[in-house]
Amino acid sequence: MRGVTMMAALVAAPATVQAATPASDPAAAGIRAAMLASAAGWNAGDLNRFMAIYAPDAIFVGKRGLIKGKTAIADNYRRSFVDSGNSRGMLRFDFLDLKPIGERRILFARWNLSGGAEEESGMTTLVFERRADGWKIVADHSS
Repeated sequence: MRGVTMMAALVAAPATVQAATPASDPAAAGIRAAMLASAAGWNAGDLNRFMAIYAPDAIFVGKRGLIKGKTAIADNYRRSFVDSGNSRGMLRFDFLDLKPIGERRILFARWNLSGGAEEESGMTTLVFERRADGWKIVADHSS
């Protein structure tokens, strides 16, 4: 996604959910809810709400390389947040699969941006860890 991880759209475009996760995995609902809330933040132009899903020690990998820490990741996204929206367009995710890795979960998804200068789409792989305040992204690789 050209250096920006995408979540799931709520505002203008409803999220497409193609969950391949077993219904018995209690993590799936929590992760999905966190993703939807984050995407709603993106679509509303609210950087803090969008970033709430990231752990303080998260690592992001994109076309510009490795970015360490929630603050640095937020700085990477900041330039596209304007007024009450996002200059890159509305965000939605197609959830492809959620796999358990011990106590963590790895989410495979396609991000989609529409309504910006151009339509964009790409893949993201997110590693989630259960923290005291909910499921948080600890590693994010987006392309």
